[in-house]
Amino acid sequence: MRVDLGNALSNVGDPGISRTELDDLDERVADAHERIQRGRAESEHGYAALNLPDTVDVDAIRRAVEPFADAEAVLTVGIGGSALGAATLASALPSDTPAYFLDNVDPEQVTHLLDSLPLESTAVNVVSRSGTTAETLANFLVVREAMASAGVDWTDRTFVTTGEEGNLRELADSEGLPALDVPAGVPGRFSVLSTVGLACAAIQGHDLDEILAGARDEADRLAGSLYESPAYAYGATAYALEERGATVNAMMPYAESLETFAEWFAQLWAESLGKDGRGQTPARALGATDQHSQLQLYRAGPRDKLVTLVRPTERDDRAIPETDLEGLSYLGGSTLGELLDAEFEATEASLAAAGQPNVRIEIDRVDERGLGELLYGIEAACVLYGELAEISTFTQPAVEWGKKAARGLLGGGDFEEADAVAEKTTLTVE
Repeated sequence: MRVDLGNALSNVGDPGISRTELDDLDERVADAHERIQRGRAESEHGYAALNLPDTVDVDAIRRAVEPFADAEAVLTVGIGGSALGAATLASALPSDTPAYFLDNVDPEQVTHLLDSLPLESTAVNVVSRSGTTAETLANFLVVREAMASAGVDWTDRTFVTTGEEGNLRELADSEGLPALDVPAGVPGRFSVLSTVGLACAAIQGHDLDEILAGARDEADRLAGSLYESPAYAYGATAYALEERGATVNAMMPYAESLETFAEWFAQLWAESLGKDGRGQTPARALGATDQHSQLQLYRAGPRDKLVTLVRPTERDDRAIPETDLEGLSYLGGSTLGELLDAEFEATEASLAAAGQPNVRIEIDRVDERGLGELLYGIEAACVLYGELAEISTFTQPAVEWGKKAARGLLGGGDFEEADAVAEKTTLTVE
């Protein structure tokens, strides 16, 4: 992974950070790196996620998915970090085995998806650390019923990824289902490089060793200076710009295959860093599509944004046919890849010309190794940002509040959070 901070410097962007300020910040990065390394050494909660390239049991994953070698599709039932990491890998890497995700409880979407799947040849992975996640278990009950209605023995097509205790663990034990352990000390949004994110990739036939090798490459580059670590360079710069007013971070990959990566980033960044009045609101964009829409705001709107541009430097390409159409002849003889690169560089320059700070992140290719680098690098950047901002990166109290309120409304217990729903202020216009 490579990171170019040039357009985030104060002589280009407003807000921006000067080289002198960046040098001063680097001293704090050194201290933060020491704290991160201590957390990793002791496998503390959250910090353990940065050890996954070396601690995940790839053989256990392969054993768990071996009964599903004949799968014509794989369905992951989970929500948030229990699905987004696997979805990011599935969207980015081509496979003859399509992957689907039930990560919401929209009844129409659930019905439509289940009606379209070959249930008799679909591998189902139910993912929940606690084994009590309401949305996940509700969807699983619906999936199980759909399989029974189709004459499919759900126990032959299902495995679980869960904690040591809970409903799913008990179900796996009682029904003899293959089961993978959710790693201890790893929050869901940081779990893409674990059993949580890699099981689907294994069924799809992707090279888990290469994914982890890419992540390990990036882990080896973590150092006590942002000038030596691309991950820290990005995390420190994002933090510094938020301090100076860039409270929105627009993630804009220039590869269709990385569109879901932007969704994964949004959860990681929002849930980890949105604490104590701090953090950046993640926005999702796709290059070049959103040059024709969102770029208007990013270039000419409020100066409260960092735009993060991501691209692979190598890709399969396709020639643009020659044409005699007036005004379009310049396209003939070039390629779609060259056009996309021109769009990328034009957007970058356009933002800089308007004084809008932006950072360039590059990987070689959107393949297993490149994705391992990118995913690990952004996770490490997030952890560093949290250290610099002195926030509790690995907790999510606001999320837990909403979970309790919903559970109380459904009769799943007596939670005071549910009482707040009845106290809602209304102003209805009909």
